[in-house]
Amino acid sequence: KVESHSSRVRSTCRKASRSERKMVAKLTTARARSGAAGRARVPTASLSPAAARAPFSRTSARAARSPRNAGLRPVRTLGRSAPKPSLKCAATGGPLEALLWDCDGVILLSEHLHREAYNKSFSHHEIEITKGETLVWTEAIYDVLQNTVGGGKPKMRWWFNKHGWPTHKGSSTPPETDDEKTALIDQLQDYKIEAYKELIANTAEARPGVLRLMKEAREAGMYVAVCSASAKPSVIFCLNNLLGEEQFNLLDCFIAGSDVSNLKPDPEIYNTACERLGVDKSKCLVIEDSMVGLNAAMGAEMDCVITYHSGTEGEAFEGAKLIVNDLSEIKLEDFVACKQRESVVDDRIVNQEA
Repeated sequence: KVESHSSRVRSTCRKASRSERKMVAKLTTARARSGAAGRARVPTASLSPAAARAPFSRTSARAARSPRNAGLRPVRTLGRSAPKPSLKCAATGGPLEALLWDCDGVILLSEHLHREAYNKSFSHHEIEITKGETLVWTEAIYDVLQNTVGGGKPKMRWWFNKHGWPTHKGSSTPPETDDEKTALIDQLQDYKIEAYKELIANTAEARPGVLRLMKEAREAGMYVAVCSASAKPSVIFCLNNLLGEEQFNLLDCFIAGSDVSNLKPDPEIYNTACERLGVDKSKCLVIEDSMVGLNAAMGAEMDCVITYHSGTEGEAFEGAKLIVNDLSEIKLEDFVACKQRESVVDDRIVNQEA
């Protein structure tokens, strides 16, 4: 039995080594192969009342805290049955047990739709910082915002604090008290959420490779979680359009901006997910698209993969384990391997050298 086990370990290491050697070569073609191929639309599904009320963590917090279960990994009480053994990391044999996904910009490219929805809200409420000019967030402005501030309301508050609080429909003077400012932000955000739902209803597409990797992770017995700083109604609507209600309910943990006190780049959202899943931080891997998300992951002491896009491509992403344009050529084994490397693989550098 010992010899058999040793043979399997050596075989696993050889496979992981070959996978790692092939990885850089694959990344050089990843961007060229991205695009329309494989981007099939997913039928729209609405969230049922039962699903809307269901808790979004599939672990039993009470069982996890029980002295009788001290040291034991909590079991999922909803969704699929107890996990299969997870894939083993190449160098140490330590398992990768959980993938924690951001939503906007990672699972789907939706930042341009968020920006358009904000501008619709600004127009509807006649938001003016400069008299006679309705506020418009351009692509350049929004790129700065998404790499600086997490969450919709914090974005608006940050912008108004920096550039001045606006006049708006029904008020010729800017808000002065904190209550007045909060009320304005709430109105703008409520309208923005509904505008975003209308925009995304018929245009939601998952980024290449994402749904496949989620499926492979579940089949390997890993936990799959979504941790988004966006408003919960927007994220639920988006995920149901992409995944369908059945697949959405298979998520082991779902946390939105309203579920935590501090939004990204604060690490609270990832720390909370780790606690709910009952997984050690060293066995988690975060998938993000921006510096805000990377800083949140690093603040939680978790490894992070960056899948950048046009709005975040210029960021340095120092501290990330893997930096790629999309995940179409990435396999689950590549996620395992990247946790064990000392150096980062960045396809922007590979492509420039090629």
